[in-house]
Amino acid sequence: MRVLVIEDDPETASYVANGLREAGHMVEVAETGRLGLIKAVSDDYDVAVVDRMLPEVDGKTIVESIRASGRSVPILFLSAMAEVRHRVEGLRAGADDYLTKPFAFSELLARVEALGRRGGDLHSETTLKVSDLEMDLLARTVSRGGESVELLPREFKLLEYLMRHAGQVVTRTMLLENVWDYHFDPQTNVIDVHISRLRQKIDRGFDRPLLQTVRGAGYMLRDPA
Repeated sequence: MRVLVIEDDPETASYVANGLREAGHMVEVAETGRLGLIKAVSDDYDVAVVDRMLPEVDGKTIVESIRASGRSVPILFLSAMAEVRHRVEGLRAGADDYLTKPFAFSELLARVEALGRRGGDLHSETTLKVSDLEMDLLARTVSRGGESVELLPREFKLLEYLMRHAGQVVTRTMLLENVWDYHFDPQTNVIDVHISRLRQKIDRGFDRPLLQTVRGAGYMLRDPA
């Protein structure tokens, strides 16, 4: 699943994001309410985890704005505001669930995955496809032209991100933040190495290469037709 975490406390954000990634989910983090709202209404997520007290735009306003935009993404409020009236306000604002701090990660994970299943009833996306390249998100398998492509976990995550942004230029910064969870350029060739390996696995032996380097910008996965 793709999960958006809107949380301004770095320690909590890292704890939640790392735990969800270890459970196999793709996570994006927004450190302010404004950035979180922009991400939530401009991209598609399976679940959003939203803190109540955020800088720039508070959590309640974010949820109300998401619902006003017509987005149906399941939302879990994560907050230290634990009184009954706060929980009622959050749910009435449009959230689907409410978890108070401090919390056990196992409970947060269970609630996030339950919301993801509920959202999946509305827009089930279990496969990604670009040209003759297909990814099964449930079986965690990849094939091209009907032939199986064996990928390592990081390669699978990289390809999933590229396929979800097919036809768009994906920058090194986007890959570092969303595939490797780096929020700075560590001056490493890790991206170049993985892109090269991935290109060999999905394009070698085919007449039409799908993974392209956009000089000075980044990379793009697209159907050349």
